[in-house]
Amino acid sequence: MFAFTPHIPAPAQARHPGLLAAFVAGAVIPVGVLPQGITLLPDGTRAYVTNRGSNTVSVIDTATDTVTATIPTGAGPSSVGISPDGTRGYVAVADAGLVSVVDTATNAIVANIPVGDGPTMAAVTPDGTRVYVTQQAGTTVSVIDAATNTVTATVPVGAGGTGVVITPDGTRAYVACFSGGVSVIDTATNTVTTTITAGDVPILLALTPDGGRLYVTNAGSSTVSVVDTATNAVLDAVGVSAQPRFLAVSPDGAHVYVANSLPDTVSVIDTATHTVVENIGVGAGPTGLAVFPDGTHAYVVNSEAGTVSVIATTVIPDQGSTGGGDTVTVTGHHLANATAVRFGTAQAAITANTDTSLTVTSPAGGGVVPVTVTTPGGTGFLGTFYYVPLPALTGISPAAGPVAGGDDEIVLTGRNLSGAIDVYFGSTRAVIQSVSDTQITVRAAGAPGPGGVAVTVLTAGGSAGGLTYTYVSQPTVTDISPNTGPTSGGTVVTITGTGLTYTDQVTFNGVLAPFEVISDTTVIATSPPSGVAGTVDVTVTGPDGSTPSGGFTYVSEPDI
Repeated sequence: MFAFTPHIPAPAQARHPGLLAAFVAGAVIPVGVLPQGITLLPDGTRAYVTNRGSNTVSVIDTATDTVTATIPTGAGPSSVGISPDGTRGYVAVADAGLVSVVDTATNAIVANIPVGDGPTMAAVTPDGTRVYVTQQAGTTVSVIDAATNTVTATVPVGAGGTGVVITPDGTRAYVACFSGGVSVIDTATNTVTTTITAGDVPILLALTPDGGRLYVTNAGSSTVSVVDTATNAVLDAVGVSAQPRFLAVSPDGAHVYVANSLPDTVSVIDTATHTVVENIGVGAGPTGLAVFPDGTHAYVVNSEAGTVSVIATTVIPDQGSTGGGDTVTVTGHHLANATAVRFGTAQAAITANTDTSLTVTSPAGGGVVPVTVTTPGGTGFLGTFYYVPLPALTGISPAAGPVAGGDDEIVLTGRNLSGAIDVYFGSTRAVIQSVSDTQITVRAAGAPGPGGVAVTVLTAGGSAGGLTYTYVSQPTVTDISPNTGPTSGGTVVTITGTGLTYTDQVTFNGVLAPFEVISDTTVIATSPPSGVAGTVDVTVTGPDGSTPSGGFTYVSEPDI
């Protein structure tokens, strides 16, 4: 009987914003221009990256994390679907309207198959006989016979089909469409049997290994929809950061990894609780994402940087409070019958144990510490854990905004904010746009009504509050006095109404006027000069929009 030392095979350290804006970098692999999708061979030995800006596919040797081949393609390759036996790659070449078939033994293109406009993604059935290809520029999915490399069917779906996945039993294909739905295709008849209403602008998909859950990234609402594939019912919507793109499920189905292209992070969702447990900092503009078959690390495509980051997934989350108490999953090999898990020198409480994973409760600690596991076979290093100090908030700008929410960015300042998981305005979740150790930029969602709400930031180190954000309604105006004055301007006008505290500007016929807010019901403004006499509109503008306040009449001065 052999005794095995627990270990992580191949070294990938996680890249994080980290304590005091420091981070530990893993491998960063240069690829082509504007890389987008990434797909691993079934055995994980190679990865294929589509470079939309340089019209190539980079082939990465995952043992050395180096590019060993570059395959020229037509214009705009966007993703690669790999056959179950790993012998063929199907490259969706968006701008050329083709699917190029790659022999993975030679990395040569052996066929080019014309499909519809803007092919975006290709998914191969589990038996390898058919390939389903979405067309983002159209409203159909092309079905390719893998034996003849010809299109044998065209399935109408919603507008802007992007993501496509096929269930492990091969009976259904799910297609995410910009139009707002996920089309479910019966692969026996190649007909759409139902359409699932997901979030705003659903784009990409991932299935759990058993096919029981479908995860959908919604770019418009910055959420991930959770779908029960037995009933096609949406069970939940998990908030992530801005502009989520590709997502991938860990081999054990415990976590979903989501690339957020705007704040340059990867959100890690716990599938048991439907909550984000960590945001991992990566390179600029993350899009594509693939988790290795053994679950110990992942590749993330950084589109703006032209690179692929390697992140460790052996310790999730790998950040936590100095007080301990965080639930942490440790992934590796030969972990059965573990007798101890240590964070540095402190021992963690083991709550679940299999040969490939451990669930533990982190002990109290500080700084950056190694995570080690001891079994009857010995002690092995599994990863690194970052103890994060409590965050604090010191400022917010602007401190008020419309009840409806909006696209204007709100900046929170403070300290220890790196890796922020969520920001709440009252009970309403704000979408994170960017994060540093001292600043978070968010966009606020709408609120049920006007009024001040508490601002809360959640990080791996804990929560911070102490600031208020005020939702305001559109101002109303009941009177302007006086409502006449000379064309030379200079008339002091009292504007009365409600909701005037947050007045941003006052205009006379579109011309900005000097003003002073006296109270929520009173604003004093000075009329600007006017070139002509006559009645003009006076408008008061606040965070929730503009309100016409009635007319002001310019009167010509007497002359000889």
